[in-house]
Amino acid sequence: MAARVLVLASILIFSCFAETCYGAISFSSLQRTLVVTASHRQGLLKAGEDKITVRWGLNQSFPAGTDSSYKTIKVQLCYAPISQVDRAWRKTEEHLNKDKTCQFKMVKKPYINVNETLEWTIERDVPTATFFIRAYALDSDDHEVAYGQNTDAEKKTNLFEIQAITGRHVSLDIASVCFSAFSVVSLMGFFFMEKRKARKSQQ
Repeated sequence: MAARVLVLASILIFSCFAETCYGAISFSSLQRTLVVTASHRQGLLKAGEDKITVRWGLNQSFPAGTDSSYKTIKVQLCYAPISQVDRAWRKTEEHLNKDKTCQFKMVKKPYINVNETLEWTIERDVPTATFFIRAYALDSDDHEVAYGQNTDAEKKTNLFEIQAITGRHVSLDIASVCFSAFSVVSLMGFFFMEKRKARKSQQ
């Protein structure tokens, strides 16, 4: 019995150690070495229709070799603080393995030391909210080692709003109108036939 308890305790300690070493990467430990910008049409953007053009690259003010460990770039659409209020499923956490700020992957690709551009059509499942864009640089173990975003540290500037798909389509609206018109015509025809039968019976 004692041996079993010892084994279980060892597994628990090892799991906690492994999470500390590999899983619990804190956002504050990352350097902001990437420059990220986003451009799009003015006004409310629509999911499934509008496009966002994202550009990213290494901030050239950092010394040569800063990006030597960067192997992959991951660009994500992230919730702004105003759209996280009272929504635990969007909550920002210091440990990235628990963070729910950035839930929509825009692209994940090998890192190259040049400025890159992506034109991304907003996916249909994006909900109505206010967003910003963040890029993470990942090392060979797929762990975040640096980042950049198109907003300031407080996530208050260069934000944009997206409106979710409402579920109504033009084709459905047309079908609804046609069905309503058919129903009215059918109802009028029914009353006309009944009235005609009534007149015949009176004769």
